[in-house]
Amino acid sequence: MTSFDHEFDVVIIGSGAAALATALGAVDEGLSAVMLESSDKWGGNSNKSGGGMWLPNNPLMRRDGAGDSREDALTYLAETAKNEYRATSRERQEAFVDGVDDWVNTCEKHGISFVRAKEYADYYPELPGGKIGRALEIYPISKKKMGPYRKNMAAPAALPVMTDDVWLLTRAFTTVSGFARGVQLVFRTLRGLLTGKGVLAGIGVAFTGSLLNAAVGHGGAKLWMETEMTDLIVEDGKVVGVVANHAGRDLRIGARRGVILGSGGFDGNRAKRKELQGIEGHPSGVLTNMGVPIEAAEKHGAALELMDDAWWGASVISVNPGVEDPSFIVGERAMPYSIIVDDEGHRFANEAESYVDLGHHMLAHKKDGRWWMIAEKRHRRYLRNYLLAPGVKQKLSEQGSYFEADSIEELAEKLDMKPEVLRATVDRFNGFARSGVDGDFGRGNSAYDRYYSDPTVKPNPNLGPLEKPPFDAVEFVIGDLGTKGGVVTDEHARVLREDGSVIEGLYASGNCSASVMGHTYPGPGSTLGPAVVFGLIAARHIAKATKPSSLEKA
Repeated sequence: MTSFDHEFDVVIIGSGAAALATALGAVDEGLSAVMLESSDKWGGNSNKSGGGMWLPNNPLMRRDGAGDSREDALTYLAETAKNEYRATSRERQEAFVDGVDDWVNTCEKHGISFVRAKEYADYYPELPGGKIGRALEIYPISKKKMGPYRKNMAAPAALPVMTDDVWLLTRAFTTVSGFARGVQLVFRTLRGLLTGKGVLAGIGVAFTGSLLNAAVGHGGAKLWMETEMTDLIVEDGKVVGVVANHAGRDLRIGARRGVILGSGGFDGNRAKRKELQGIEGHPSGVLTNMGVPIEAAEKHGAALELMDDAWWGASVISVNPGVEDPSFIVGERAMPYSIIVDDEGHRFANEAESYVDLGHHMLAHKKDGRWWMIAEKRHRRYLRNYLLAPGVKQKLSEQGSYFEADSIEELAEKLDMKPEVLRATVDRFNGFARSGVDGDFGRGNSAYDRYYSDPTVKPNPNLGPLEKPPFDAVEFVIGDLGTKGGVVTDEHARVLREDGSVIEGLYASGNCSASVMGHTYPGPGSTLGPAVVFGLIAARHIAKATKPSSLEKA
């Protein structure tokens, strides 16, 4: 029998959404738990995220009479995520939808309150079962709630912004509602300062910070930083612990009830991404996500799926490749007076479509090409987050990723395009903008497209002709919010072998597991929603279905 340096009921790998949800579930079940974070920063991609969770048929919707149902949610998942893989089985989709109530109720029990993003549409709201307002988020919190952990978050900064603010802030200078939301943000900031809470933290920091406060601050779960899991410990076919390296020393950490892989994927593993996905990637997630937990599980027989895919999207190229994040673009590309073209000057997709669809279209159209968002003067009145950082425009210009010109033809020459090709593309788009119908790609047809738009622009709030100089071009790359392939799990979050048998004692949730969403992205927060729900499902199953191992009996 293995001797251990430390023992807990539950050993959790990672410190993001899935890990924190499992830790909170363990606390709720009265189990001891430790989270092992490989880096010196906690929270992972979740800490840097928008903090929204796609949670269909959730209790807040029912309280508001928002008209969702289990049947509609499952219909929508079957239409979007489909049932093509073990990861997207009907059983797992049912487990996700049915686990939403437990997640929301458990969080509220532990002092975490949610807010609905009431106007945020599913990404395919016109499909059967599609809705508006299924996403939940957490109101900005004082960073003081995180105690000493506030100094070593994965996110470089925190502002009191909510996901539900962004769509309105984007048009703060063109609409009354946008300006009013900007005023609310100012007062929210001042309220934090005047009440002694300091600058409040929103989006991903509020999300992970609230869970950390509940699970660690109040619940007694442990978080060990710079402790990298390198292998699983298996006895008689059951996972009973992990080997982890801390300060150059290997530790053997026993798990009396179970081990859950709740870590990120392999965002930063350029070689593996090139091998499996065809590109090295431009991740907005943490680069310390190297896929070690996935490799360890595979070594012990775990089946893998969706390793060729990621939570793709378009990003503005980084000014510090390999060090600083590229700017993942969500709303700006949907606003009027702009288009996205390939390196020959052709449009290739609906610029306002969901980011994962745009990423897939970029990959299919020209995986190794260059991409540009072309905009005219009026686009500058919208909030262009990718140019907000001091000096970023100059750095982009110096590296050949940003250009300005007084005509479309001059801009084309700077981009090494044939002027007549870009001119023809712009003229065709301008015709669509005047008629209000994008005859090539349907931009503005969906309620999701119009979530990020300018209602003062007629007849289509997503379209606006490119006519007024100066014109500018910023370089896009195929970015992502993390990889979405990993170990295959069942409806209880148990890790499975290729033959469908269960690896006893091993569970997984989050980006290290194959996503229940398959190749798509049904709605806002489709990464975090399943991560937390299956993290809690794992904790519940560990508590109810596993008996204490010989470690505990000893």
